[in-house]
Amino acid sequence: MPPVRAVVLSLAAALGVAATASLGFWQWGRGQQRTALGQAIEQKRNLPPLDAAALLGFSERAPLIHQPVRLRGEWIADRTVFLDNRQMAGRQGFYVVTPLRLEGRPEAILVQRGWAPRDFAKRDALPVIPTPGGSVEVLGRLAPPPAKLYAFERKETGPIRQNLDLAAFRAETGLPLLEVSVQQTGESSDGLDRRWPQPASGAEKNFGYAFQWWALSALIAALYVWFQFIQPRRAARAR
Repeated sequence: MPPVRAVVLSLAAALGVAATASLGFWQWGRGQQRTALGQAIEQKRNLPPLDAAALLGFSERAPLIHQPVRLRGEWIADRTVFLDNRQMAGRQGFYVVTPLRLEGRPEAILVQRGWAPRDFAKRDALPVIPTPGGSVEVLGRLAPPPAKLYAFERKETGPIRQNLDLAAFRAETGLPLLEVSVQQTGESSDGLDRRWPQPASGAEKNFGYAFQWWALSALIAALYVWFQFIQPRRAARAR
């Protein structure tokens, strides 16, 4: 093989091996980061539940996401919102969200109470969700406000909505809503299913991609060795 061609092939093989190996290590690092994040979430889930006083004692509440809470207060039933096109256990329906005014406090917090089926024959029909009056205790986990689905840019009002924008809902209701919400946990009750989807770390995908890149790196190296060294020597011996 001409020297120039051999140099070019060697450089190309070296670059290919280096690039694919680097991508493999990058994916491996991402997998480790996601594994660590999943472990941190699990640790938070196992912490003792916060009460209202402890929750309100934090100026920044976003870092408390996933931590258990035990809150007492009163449902603001007339502000219940039914978020449409939400799935649970493979079924379409509503996420039922009701503000809870914290006991002895002016603040309120959105509670994602659970999932309810919808009547697809009557699109404007609401499921009957018992909402007790007076003081209630809510067990759950702190969560971001309900995830938003795609929707046209328009102001949503009424009990059935595609999304619930926290700032807009705060302005609409005049309620001093906290910037986090609660996903209520526990056994299904009030006609609501609470088998919330669990967050997956996705680390397995990253580790799988890492092995794929490393396999490609090894293949490039093996092909280079075969065609540059082994195959020419075998051909020379056969002459």
